[in-house]
Amino acid sequence: MPYPISRPTMRDVAERAGVSPKTVSNVVTGTVPVSEKTRTRVEAAMVELDFVPNLSARGLRNGRTGVIGFALPDLATAFSASIAHSVVEAAHARGLVVQIEETAFEPAREYDLVYRARTHQIDGLILNPVRLEDSVVDHVQHLPPVVLIGEVEQHSTDRVFIDSRQAGRTAAQHLMEQGARRIAVLGGTTTDMFAKQATLGQRLQGVLDAFSAAQVKAAPELQVDVRWSIAGGADAMREILAREVEFDAVFAFTDSIAVGALHVLHDYGLRVPEDVLVMGFDNVEHAAYTWPPLTTIGFDHKDYVTAALDLLASRVADRNAPTRAVEVAHTLIPRRSTQGPPRGHTPPASP
Repeated sequence: MPYPISRPTMRDVAERAGVSPKTVSNVVTGTVPVSEKTRTRVEAAMVELDFVPNLSARGLRNGRTGVIGFALPDLATAFSASIAHSVVEAAHARGLVVQIEETAFEPAREYDLVYRARTHQIDGLILNPVRLEDSVVDHVQHLPPVVLIGEVEQHSTDRVFIDSRQAGRTAAQHLMEQGARRIAVLGGTTTDMFAKQATLGQRLQGVLDAFSAAQVKAAPELQVDVRWSIAGGADAMREILAREVEFDAVFAFTDSIAVGALHVLHDYGLRVPEDVLVMGFDNVEHAAYTWPPLTTIGFDHKDYVTAALDLLASRVADRNAPTRAVEVAHTLIPRRSTQGPPRGHTPPASP
C-alpha cells in the first residue's frame, strides 16, 4: 500500500514565497492587511504548491468559520454581477468562502444575515443597504463585524464609498461641455432625492451643483424616478418622450439604465450622439460594447471590494477599533455616445 503524499503546509508556501509563515497566515485569513506585491507572491506560491487552506481546522483554533456574508439589493444588474464576481475572486484568494444573498430591498434579510454572524455561522458581513433608515445597521446594537459599501453615510460601521455627488457633477459638466443644456436625468427627481436612497440623492445633488455653477436652470420635467435596471431605463426614457419636452442629453444613474434608454431612443429614430448625448455610471463591461459605446463614470471594482475585505479583516481582528471610511476614486470614461452634438445644436422635440 503506497504511503499517502503529504500536503504542502503554510511553512512550505512561506519558503517558496520568501516570506514568514505568519505572512502566509495573514494572506490566507485576511485578518491583517498585506501589501499587494506580497499577497501576489504568496498566492503564486500557493498555486504552484497546490496549497489548500484547512478552513475547518482553522475554525476550531480561532473560533472562525472562514465564511463571510455578502448582500446586495438586486443581484440581477450588471453592476451587482461585477461586484459579486470581484468579491468572490478576492475572498477566494484569501482562503475565504462567500455566502451571497439578495436583500431585495427587504431589511428582514439583512437581519437574518446579522443573526447568522452573531451565532458564528459566518465571520462577518459586507452589505450594500439602499437607505440607512431601512438598514439593519441603524436598528441593531452591538453589530457583528460589518462593512458597508455604497453612499450611505453613517459612523457606526466601516464603509467603502465613492463620492457620488462629485461624480454626478462631473457627469453633468461633461455633457454641458459637449454643448448640452437640456439634460434628462434618469434615476430620481428633486422631490424624492432626500426621501429615497442615498446614492440617488447624492448623484442628483451633483447634477444640480453643475447646473448652478453653469447658471443652467434645472428642469423638473426632465427628471424621472426609475427602477435601476435596463427595463427601468427603457420605461423612464419612454416617459420623457411622452412628456413631449425638448432634451439634448441623457444622464442615467447606472449603465443598465442607460442601455434601456439607448434602446428606446433608437426605436424612436433619435440618433446618439448626433441628436442626443447619453451617458451612464459604473463602467460595467457591457458599457464598452453598446452602440454607440457608452460614456460613463467608472471606478476600479477590484479596488472597491479589496478595500471592503481589508476593512472587514481588520474589524474581525479587532472589534473595538475606531470605524473607518475608505473612498475609492472615480473617473470620467468618455466614449462615442457623447461625442456631439455640435455647438448650437437644437434639441430634438420628442417624436
